[in-house]
Amino acid sequence: MGASDFSKLPHIGESVLRKEDYRFLTGAGQYTDDVQLPNLSHAIFVRSPHAHAKLKHVDTSQALACPGVLQVFTGQDVAGDKINGLPCGWLITSTDGQPMKEPPHPILALDRVRYVGDHVAMVIAETLEQARDAAEKVQVDYEVLDAVVDVAAVRDLSQKHPTLHEQAPDNHCYHWAIGDKAQVDTAFSKAAHITRLDLINNRLVPNAMEPRAAVGSYSRASDEYTLYVSNQNPHVERLLLTAFVMGLPEHKVRVIAPDVGGGFGSKIYLYAEDVCLTWASKKINRNIKWTADRNEAFLSDAHGRDHVSHAELAMDAEGNFLALRVKTDANMGAYLSTFSTAVPTILYATLLAGQYKTPQVYVEVDAWFTNTAPVDAYRGAGRPEATYLLERLVSRAAWETGRTQDEIRKRNFITQFPYQTPVALQYDTGDFHACMNESEKKADVAGFEDRKAASKAQGKLRGIGYSSYIEACGIAPSNIAGALGARAGLFECGEIRVHPTGSVTVFTGSHSHGQGHETTFAQVVAARLGMAVDQIDVVHGDTGRVPFGMGTYGSRSISVGGAAIMKALDKIESKAKKIAAHLLEASDVDIEFSNGEFRVKGTDKMVTFAQVALTAYVPHNYPLDKLEPGLNETAFYDPTNFTFPAGTYIAEVEVDPQTGVVHLDRFTAVDDFGTIINPMIVEGQIHGGLVQGIGQALLERCVYDSQSGQLLTGSFMDYAMPRADDFPHFEIGHVCTPCTHNPLGTKGCGEAGAIGSPPAVMNAVLDALSPLGVKDLDMPATPHRVWRAIESAKV
Repeated sequence: MGASDFSKLPHIGESVLRKEDYRFLTGAGQYTDDVQLPNLSHAIFVRSPHAHAKLKHVDTSQALACPGVLQVFTGQDVAGDKINGLPCGWLITSTDGQPMKEPPHPILALDRVRYVGDHVAMVIAETLEQARDAAEKVQVDYEVLDAVVDVAAVRDLSQKHPTLHEQAPDNHCYHWAIGDKAQVDTAFSKAAHITRLDLINNRLVPNAMEPRAAVGSYSRASDEYTLYVSNQNPHVERLLLTAFVMGLPEHKVRVIAPDVGGGFGSKIYLYAEDVCLTWASKKINRNIKWTADRNEAFLSDAHGRDHVSHAELAMDAEGNFLALRVKTDANMGAYLSTFSTAVPTILYATLLAGQYKTPQVYVEVDAWFTNTAPVDAYRGAGRPEATYLLERLVSRAAWETGRTQDEIRKRNFITQFPYQTPVALQYDTGDFHACMNESEKKADVAGFEDRKAASKAQGKLRGIGYSSYIEACGIAPSNIAGALGARAGLFECGEIRVHPTGSVTVFTGSHSHGQGHETTFAQVVAARLGMAVDQIDVVHGDTGRVPFGMGTYGSRSISVGGAAIMKALDKIESKAKKIAAHLLEASDVDIEFSNGEFRVKGTDKMVTFAQVALTAYVPHNYPLDKLEPGLNETAFYDPTNFTFPAGTYIAEVEVDPQTGVVHLDRFTAVDDFGTIINPMIVEGQIHGGLVQGIGQALLERCVYDSQSGQLLTGSFMDYAMPRADDFPHFEIGHVCTPCTHNPLGTKGCGEAGAIGSPPAVMNAVLDALSPLGVKDLDMPATPHRVWRAIESAKV
């Protein structure tokens, strides 16, 4: 079945209410902290108060003497059992052919700690309160060392900095590049105008509604482990835990990710706590639970973004883009997290062509270690960083050359597809002009000057900002990903189990943590099999029930996980047609299937899908010589390319020049997600992404003290999370160019809002401030920053 046929099926494009919401709204959801097992004990981690220090001695004697304490473990205990450190899942090779520096990442610190919150010891007690009390009794003798936290500082090799790892004496992880430097330099030498921009992509703390949590369990009877964990990809968690860290057979470990209250990338990874609880559950023969409190999450969850970049855009006299060159320094934090190395390289530099037919692009990336929490993928993972840089640069180029923001973009949009970019990716389809035109219409750009005049009459400054983003979703085919450094396949698995009564259970390797998969996947199956959505259940998040899977990240679920389900449905339909042909005394090539009915072509002879299902399990009249009983099929899908959602976002802000307060007055988002399964769910995803992206642009910034390395924004008292009243009504629109290489025609939608919104907002702020002479501003555009920029422009 082709994508165009699929989009016409019943249930596709319907805003079906989410099946999973009933249990959530009635309090019947089960999150990891809700898991209650017999003989459950509790763990607390002793964390380093210093950003960088030698561990001279860890004295656990007083803690072990505390009431209810079962055991206290340190790094020496872990080393004694030969437990490996946490692995990095993506190998980046430097331009000199050398592999990246990959220092060990112990689950409990051995010789030194390298960031505030680093794991020093684990205390296990009968109750949570007893574990907390005992943790305060662990005596640690630290020799405090100098720390470096700022990537802008650590990259300056003319200054002496403390060394974090002996494997990287200059704190440098890798130097990576993509593109043809010679061709780019030649294009710049012929340019009529060059626009230059320095910018910082501010570090963020993910802050999912549900903190990270884990429950480790071990059965001596079967020598099997079970890990309950708030995680986005349990099969990958199990693979890393068994093959790379603990050296266990996979079939002896079951990972269950129950209901998960948000992830945004921060729950993709294998964390030290997950390994510690799994390992310790056998050591003490007890079930162990750990749940992060919010301050602990600020310290220990993988952070996002944190780039410092310089970019240059070369143009001819007519405003056509000739070449782009970019130099980015990326902060990895103290250790390499699971996918951290791919974010500023494969997932960032390859998107810097954007929607534009720029002939040549060259990008260099240096990655650095600092005394901060590890940095990894956060909603968008490299794509927001690329879009922010490119769209800020394009708007500045427009202003410098006397053009409007839409004019310069329309002049340079790609119009012919497929399109091979100079940075590896090939876009299969799109209509960037249509997105721009629809966005301008919905944003009422024609009325902007009148609104600007009205703001001026009130003593306010009004600005408009554009952002035309593109992203690559679904990651890449496994063979290409492997060539680019991935240490795992990136396929997905789907199983369709038809029951004798005709109802269906779907098993998917994708994981839902708020996206509504239990509804969307059910709509896909219901559409193909011609049944009600309520007849279909979706199972995910359990390695003991799902054959295999690579989880949810990179907006891959419907395009990769959904495609695997479609392949399994193809097998179901093929076998069901053979059963129907036997019942109808016809050839299976003459059987047509639609709306839940099998018909002999050109006749009124038919049987229903339910009849076929019953026959498969009650094979009294069945071609046993040709078919096995049952109706259950599994399929794997490895994508042949990324999907490329794109869109244009337009923000309108009003700035008070006296106070620097920015008010986001209007926001319009028009996206091309290909075929849309459930418009309501898609709109919810867009809203969530916009809130996070606008939060980065106006409010959020993770800050470490440059001298001590202390996290200064370690709570909601100091880290400004967006509230509902920070946002206007979002105007949403869609353009549809179906993906050409997956059977649903879908493209990813979960990250788009966070990708396109930050540059739109910042371009609007700079447009508002331009009459005052302000030309540059880094995120977040807080009142103090805006006011300071205004005052500096007066000098």
